[in-house]
Amino acid sequence: MPYEWTKTPAPPAQRVMHLWPYRSLPRRGFVIFIGATATMVTVPLFAVIGSAVLWGLLPFLVLAVSGMYWALNRSYRDGEIIETLTFEPTRLHLVRHGPRGKHQEWEANPHWVRVVVHKTGGPVPQYITLKGGPREVEVGAFLSEDERVKLADDLRRAISDHNSL
Repeated sequence: MPYEWTKTPAPPAQRVMHLWPYRSLPRRGFVIFIGATATMVTVPLFAVIGSAVLWGLLPFLVLAVSGMYWALNRSYRDGEIIETLTFEPTRLHLVRHGPRGKHQEWEANPHWVRVVVHKTGGPVPQYITLKGGPREVEVGAFLSEDERVKLADDLRRAISDHNSL
């Protein structure tokens, strides 16, 4: 599950949840994929070494491998999202570090916060928002549908437990 709960040991004890997007291709796999692609593209070039055809094909092959590298690298940068939800005694604090340095914060009194699941009509199915304070904010939109359902249950339980203290 691409989120985890932690608890700070120092008083006042805080529960913290970190969310991040799932990565199906780790960085090591990315390097292996680009290396294997470059190798497979160069194998057919051995047949045309020393001819003018090599210089006609080479720019397109370099462009193809470079485009693949750029697209995968861009995907990694766009997926650098971390959401941190902190349960403090008198406030619930959400910080979202988005791609390309985008930073957003939200906080509300945990007593008034409620988890809203939009089964349809949101940007994704089972869209989760936290409603409380002056505005409603999304949580975990990058998770899969099943993960968002579980997250909504976990958030409801955590808010309920926090408010019963």
